Amino acid sequence: MKVWIKLLIGAALGLFLGFLLPADNKLILTSTEWLAHFAINIGRYAVVPMLFFSISIAVHELRQEGGFWGILFRALLLIAISAVIVISGGILAITFFPPARIPIIHDEQIEAISLSLVDNITELFPSNMFQALVGDGVYLLPVCVFAFFLGMGLSYDKQTMRPVVSLIDALSRVFYHIASFFSEILGVIIIALSAYWAFRYRAVVQTDFHSLIILLTVVSGVLSLIVFPLLLYFVKNKPHPWMALYSAISSALASFFSGDIIFSLPVVFKHTKESLGVRRRANAVALPFFAVFSRAGSAMVAAMSLILIIKSYSSLGISISDIFSIGMQAFAISFMLARHSGDGAYTALAVLCATYGQGFEAGYLILKPIAFYLIAIGAFLDVMIMNFGVYAIAKLSDLQEDKPIRLFI
Repeated sequence: MKVWIKLLIGAALGLFLGFLLPADNKLILTSTEWLAHFAINIGRYAVVPMLFFSISIAVHELRQEGGFWGILFRALLLIAISAVIVISGGILAITFFPPARIPIIHDEQIEAISLSLVDNITELFPSNMFQALVGDGVYLLPVCVFAFFLGMGLSYDKQTMRPVVSLIDALSRVFYHIASFFSEILGVIIIALSAYWAFRYRAVVQTDFHSLIILLTVVSGVLSLIVFPLLLYFVKNKPHPWMALYSAISSALASFFSGDIIFSLPVVFKHTKESLGVRRRANAVALPFFAVFSRAGSAMVAAMSLILIIKSYSSLGISISDIFSIGMQAFAISFMLARHSGDGAYTALAVLCATYGQGFEAGYLILKPIAFYLIAIGAFLDVMIMNFGVYAIAKLSDLQEDKPIRLFI
């Protein structure tokens, strides 16, 4: 059975249970929430060792070929272009198709939410290099930096390093297969995630937030089903946009119901490799680069949400200059959400509210009841950008081999 079919069946079963079981039963709700968090941990379980060894051997191989910096440059360029397109598209959508005003909610308790940029930079180089591997696995950038230096060091002496290279290559393949195992059982794991998602959706479906939910759903659908595939036509070597879209179904389901980028990485890695034919040395470098720095989907959701909050609560409305300023800030924030794999959109909204000021510093609390949906849509778009971006980079770098669709996993 295809992976996406397993995930679709599991998600449907979880939604059925979530909408069927009584929402006012605290035992059921608490149990489902615990199972959902446990499922997230299972999905993240093998990510760090898989990425660490894969990045190390990929950096080594690409350095031998002279293609490492080319892949990084293309990835950075695609990340920037996608951020401009996605954030601009979301802002235009909410400007010309504004949803209904959102209800007033009195909540004066401001939560401590920040990007922690100083800590993020400090943790890149801990006093002990191996500390990068013993964290909680949420902040991947220190792991990537360590793996980069290890990969560069493998080229020091080819003869001496040959056994080490063979060992790291073998470990990369071992942990890839371990991560693949968890991808194969996500059909069961996602039942808890989708059930918990349904519980939370039931609590807001009858509220005045539904128009914003609809707009975010439509915008994300247009971007994923139309805009991203069309943009692939500008990539050389005759890409297949609709095959890329088909291969992304599993990743889309995993990211939407988990709201977590790291949880989705094993699925993305497996599908780009085994369905789209992206070679490991391109996959292992481009994919974590997108996971760390490409959060345009979450930033777009945050920008749209802030604009709606201002329109709903300000009698003066919002000026063009303010909209442009919000868009620029959202663009910058999209590169700074590396530590926030499971709450990207809501964190971005909190930071946008703080930087915008003018009495809206706590505006993100208004949308707290649908924070889970904002996070889900943001993670969904982030993962779709990742899928299409990695495929495009592999095409541009001649590190991809087309496979017939019947062989897709």
